Amino acid sequence: MNNKAPKVAVIMGSDSDLPIVRKAIEVLKKFDVEFEVNVLSAHRTPDLAMEYARNAEQEGFEVMIAAAGKAAHLPGVMAALTILPVIGIPIKSSTMDGLDSLLSIVQMPTGIPVATVAIDGAENAGLLAVQILSLKHEELKEKLKQHKRSMEVAVREKNIKIKGEIF
Repeated sequence: MNNKAPKVAVIMGSDSDLPIVRKAIEVLKKFDVEFEVNVLSAHRTPDLAMEYARNAEQEGFEVMIAAAGKAAHLPGVMAALTILPVIGIPIKSSTMDGLDSLLSIVQMPTGIPVATVAIDGAENAGLLAVQILSLKHEELKEKLKQHKRSMEVAVREKNIKIKGEIF
């Protein structure tokens, strides 16, 4: 077992992304994963964003979650400046219903991968971060297995309920 607590950097391009990003934060809390949250803009604070990405590994982070809307360059900028896995959350904006964000994040050039979840898919971003961390932090594996079991139980209960309502 690793003595160092798993730690995730959660960043967003705007504070308006927080209602979506909060779902990833809730997942990290549920799994007792340490995290730090920051608003950093690839466009408005490029120097701060670059410094953060370049120092993330030495600050103890093992995974980054980066949320961005519209042009959505933040996850790609982070990935270009660190060797840490970066998970991008495309944020649905008023423009193109988030398709612009999704395509900006998923269409990274060769050599700069960004794992990308669904538009506004912050919960999956949190779970993917936990799965990545579980490769190094054994204590997360059992928690993930229990999470999957609880989802199965919930679906089975819903199935029974629906059958009872129909018949």
